[in-house]
Amino acid sequence: MLSGIDGEEEVMAVTLIYDNRASRAPSAVENGGDLWLSFEDLRASTGWEQKPEGLCLGDRCVPVPPSRTSEFIAADGRFNLSAFARYLEQPVVHDDTASVWLFGESADVRGQALRSLEAPDFRLPDLDGNLHALSDYRGKKVLLLSWASW
Repeated sequence: MLSGIDGEEEVMAVTLIYDNRASRAPSAVENGGDLWLSFEDLRASTGWEQKPEGLCLGDRCVPVPPSRTSEFIAADGRFNLSAFARYLEQPVVHDDTASVWLFGESADVRGQALRSLEAPDFRLPDLDGNLHALSDYRGKKVLLLSWASW
C-alpha cells in the first residue's frame, strides 16, 4: 500500500503546517494524495498521539472506528494524517513539488471560535518596529482598525 517507484517505499522529509506551526516530518511517505507518518513524527509535528482511547490532542481524544483502522494505520505502523484530517473535516492542501502539507481548522472548530466572540491572537509591528500581540492587551479595551485599497 505504501510503495513508491518500482514498488519501493518512498520515504522523504516533508514540511508540515499544522495548527499554524511549521515542522519537518523526516520519515513521511506521500502516496496517492495521502500523507503517512510514523507516530513519533505525528506527535512531534501535530501534537496528536496514539493512546488506548484513540488519537489524542491534549484532553481531546478521537476514537478510530475499528472498521476503518486500515484506512488510518498501515501494516508498517504509519498513520495516515490526511485521512484523519478528512475524518475530522479539516481542509488539507499539499504541494507535491515542494513536499509541503497544510492542514486547516475544521468548520466546527472555526465556528466555535467565531461564536466565542474572542478575536484570534496576532502580532503586528508598530511604526518603530516593535511587535505587539493582541493577547498582550487581554482584559483591556482595544480598537482595531483595518483598511484595504480594494
